[in-house]
Amino acid sequence: MISCGYEDADDLDHLRTDPGFKLACGRLPDSGADLCSQPTLSRWTAFRRVGSRQRNANCENTPDLRSVIRMTYAMVDLYCASYPQPPRAVTLDIDDTVDVVHGHQQLSLFNAHYDERCFQPIHVYDTATARPVAVLLRPGKTPSGAEISRHLRRLVHRIRRHWPATRLTIRGDGHYGRPEVMAWCEANKVNYILGLPGNSVLDSLVEPVADAVRVNRAINEAYGVRRYTETRYGAKSWSRERRVVARIEATTKGLDIRYVVTNLSTGSAEWLYHTLYCARGQAENLIKLHKTQLASDRTSCRDPRANQVRLVLHTGAYWLMLKLRDAIPQPQPLARAEFTTLRMRLLKVAARVIETASRVRIAFAAACPDAALFASLARTLQPAGP
Repeated sequence: MISCGYEDADDLDHLRTDPGFKLACGRLPDSGADLCSQPTLSRWTAFRRVGSRQRNANCENTPDLRSVIRMTYAMVDLYCASYPQPPRAVTLDIDDTVDVVHGHQQLSLFNAHYDERCFQPIHVYDTATARPVAVLLRPGKTPSGAEISRHLRRLVHRIRRHWPATRLTIRGDGHYGRPEVMAWCEANKVNYILGLPGNSVLDSLVEPVADAVRVNRAINEAYGVRRYTETRYGAKSWSRERRVVARIEATTKGLDIRYVVTNLSTGSAEWLYHTLYCARGQAENLIKLHKTQLASDRTSCRDPRANQVRLVLHTGAYWLMLKLRDAIPQPQPLARAEFTTLRMRLLKVAARVIETASRVRIAFAAACPDAALFASLARTLQPAGP
């Protein structure tokens, strides 16, 4: 339902008889039993003991804390199982995003930056493959270094249960460039490259290069000149000096310097910033897919455990759409399409479903724009036989 754009459980009252949905769930379109209705889904309940009484809860509130934790870990297990064999190295992008709320949900806070009451869930992606790793509900404030370290500890330990020899690299913006995070990664043999807010000390360390960039731009009357450099820097809150890479750019509007900190000992300053660090921008596009195209910011339950369950369900829908896109041959344009395009072109397509004694026939319109793709998939998936 979520993959097809129906995130409201009330839609089940009509979709329960849809032949396409029944086929997708392994039931015959006509003679097969109908799917669950909205009341049926709401009665997906379990007894929860409250004092000396027992009460029923709806499907989102049914899981207790232990069950919610296991469901969240199952997302990490699903990600690891998506690789046929452990990779030599993966880079995981971690970022938080605003999730505006409209009620009195627990954990929601007023965030002055967004001028809204909100959550700020943390998303973790394997950006190279667009695969989600974990989505965690959290209060609507910037995460502290101690909190990030706790999340990373649980995440990395779970991944290493599957991939003990895989080299892990954590990549994040300035919210995650905290001394607790860097110290934990160094102690646990995890690579990191994190954004670092600038200050007067850093600016003084790279001033010779920055001055050369300014002069070069002025002499050549260029619109912009960019260079990369690196230095060793240790803040008062750090336990040691660390490698800091700077991107210095002078334009007609002035000088702009951005910093990242890393424990990687190899790679030039330009490669570390331009190639490795800037690739994290793709993670923001994946978060947009998760939020805007799969409605994962519909966290309207009061209990935070129920809202975490919703995030898990929407992440499951993300996996469904990703599997669909990965099944499309690369020469096809839809092999790189966004989820909304896949939904409109492949899922919500009018067709006639005919059930016979021996098979189910699906007849598309003669003017179906993606008829060739459906035909090629049918030939690919057709079982071998006489």
